[in-house]
Amino acid sequence: MNNPNELTVRIGSLERTLPTVRAGNLGRVPLVEFIGDSAFTNAAAQEMVALIPPQTEVLLTVVTNALPLTHELSDRSGLPYVCARKKRRTYMQSPLIQEVPSMTLGVTETLWLDGPHAERLRGRQVAIVQDVVASGGTAQALARLVERAGGTVTGYLAAFRQGNPPMPVTALQDLPRSL
Repeated sequence: MNNPNELTVRIGSLERTLPTVRAGNLGRVPLVEFIGDSAFTNAAAQEMVALIPPQTEVLLTVVTNALPLTHELSDRSGLPYVCARKKRRTYMQSPLIQEVPSMTLGVTETLWLDGPHAERLRGRQVAIVQDVVASGGTAQALARLVERAGGTVTGYLAAFRQGNPPMPVTALQDLPRSL
């Protein structure tokens, strides 16, 4: 019998049992954690490098659980990456600010992209990288930052897709919407 408190996933030869957590009115959802799990992060990055659209020049993520994954993708692909933040930092110069339209977990957020980092996207082909894409709200906000910075989105990459986001997301695997 399946345990609703966990879900086992396999990436390459690595298997992880993910705990599930209650998420608003969604019920229980798998909790993907790359931070602090180098083996899991490296396995996902190794599989995802082949998913990067060939015209991509820069990777973009948000400073969350996807950061170590994006760092490893950058290391393997040789592509630079840029990070949006969830809080304004005092050193930011003319940041681009983007509200996240909706969050799966019911939390409204704002993304901040430092002006010099936005310049690194200008005129570039940018792939958006996330750990999990569910509602697509964060991906849409990141895409808006790319456009406002003068770049072009080449695609959306995620280790996991959960549900049916409104944009085409290339993912290693699908997770159940809820357990």
